[in-house]
Amino acid sequence: MSDTSQKSGWAGWTVFGGILLIVSGAFNAIMGLTAILAPTSTYFVATDGVIMVLDVAGWGWWHLIIGLAVVLTGIFVLRGATWARIVAIILVSLNAISQVALLGVQPWWSLIMIALDVLVIYALTVHGKDFDKS
Repeated sequence: MSDTSQKSGWAGWTVFGGILLIVSGAFNAIMGLTAILAPTSTYFVATDGVIMVLDVAGWGWWHLIIGLAVVLTGIFVLRGATWARIVAIILVSLNAISQVALLGVQPWWSLIMIALDVLVIYALTVHGKDFDKS
């Protein structure tokens, strides 16, 4: 009788993706909480002659909610749930899109978060099946 539950050598990418989910989700949640607790909820940002009005509290709630959801999903990815991989890919895709909207305000932070999201998507789509338990 052969053991089919043995994981391949690529399963480490899924563990990496799950840990990255937890870390980036915590960063998002902290950023969201900071924005919610900011004394001023509206900021004016001038870039290249364009003035943008940014509702920081609204973005703060968005990042807090998506950050907590990403952390929770990352925990289930590490437990090997297939549904968690699918939900994680959707959540980090939404997070990457929301980071694109913030490129004018926080370019370096947004680029770092987008890069982390792309790494998570790669790890979970290419090598995620090697780690699934269900």
